[in-house]
Amino acid sequence: MAESTTPDTALAGALSPASTPARVRSRAAELPWFSLSVFAVLLVCAIGGELLFPHDPNALDLGLAFAPPAWQAGGSWAYALGTDNLGRDVLTRIMAGTRISLVVALYAIVISGGIGTVVGMIAGYVGGRVDTVLMRLVDIQMSIPALALALVLAAVLGPGFETVVIVIVVTYWTWYARIVRGEVLSLKERDYVALAKVAGCGTCTIFRRHLLPNILNTLLVLATLQVGQVIIFEASLSFLGLGIQQPDVSWGLMLADARNYISNAWWVITLPGIAIMLTCLASNLLGDWLRDRFDPKRRQL
Repeated sequence: MAESTTPDTALAGALSPASTPARVRSRAAELPWFSLSVFAVLLVCAIGGELLFPHDPNALDLGLAFAPPAWQAGGSWAYALGTDNLGRDVLTRIMAGTRISLVVALYAIVISGGIGTVVGMIAGYVGGRVDTVLMRLVDIQMSIPALALALVLAAVLGPGFETVVIVIVVTYWTWYARIVRGEVLSLKERDYVALAKVAGCGTCTIFRRHLLPNILNTLLVLATLQVGQVIIFEASLSFLGLGIQQPDVSWGLMLADARNYISNAWWVITLPGIAIMLTCLASNLLGDWLRDRFDPKRRQL
């Protein structure tokens, strides 16, 4: 006769030591390992910097110009990814460009996210005319083409790191403001916010204790998704000559320098492009994973 399984027996089996490794393996398999691996490599390159560079990223050697990658005929493992038109090591320059890309993304996302979060929380919580005025400012800003704004700022401030950060901040804070406003409009109707008002909590206290903790998940997902967009935007500005300038190294600047040599040195422009593609793909996949993890409805599927 088959032995029946009671709820207590099932619970004991689920909590048994033998089931623990299986649960650990299952959770480990769900992690976005591709995204984590890509960002781990990027962080190592950005933090390690000169300690990890095979060569000086700006060292010129015209005798080594257009040396092919190591796996092609005539290539050398001393320059594993080949060299550019001035004999500079492509691998070293890609590694050096990692720091610029991540620093720009960090500055831009933190500043634009902070501004957009404050504006969105005020607009959604206060409402009325304040909400109308702030949202009209958001609409005006979103109607201004980012490239036109970059041209104006580059003419006034000059191209460079600061200009790139300012353009990205001015462009992207509106995204945070709109999304945060929608979240706060829903949260401010919750009972715990009403009870906080009755208890005499001030607006700043309600923002800090009740609203901000409940929108942190949304902000984290949005920031992660925007890493790839910010890196592409910075590369585009640098490619057009409005962003990072020599002697600094940027992936977009590498693409601009190599655009005239596509036919005879494919690696000079292809490999920086692959670095941009992998970073953006990792950012999007990580953002999608975080969104699924933080969404209760998706977790139940």
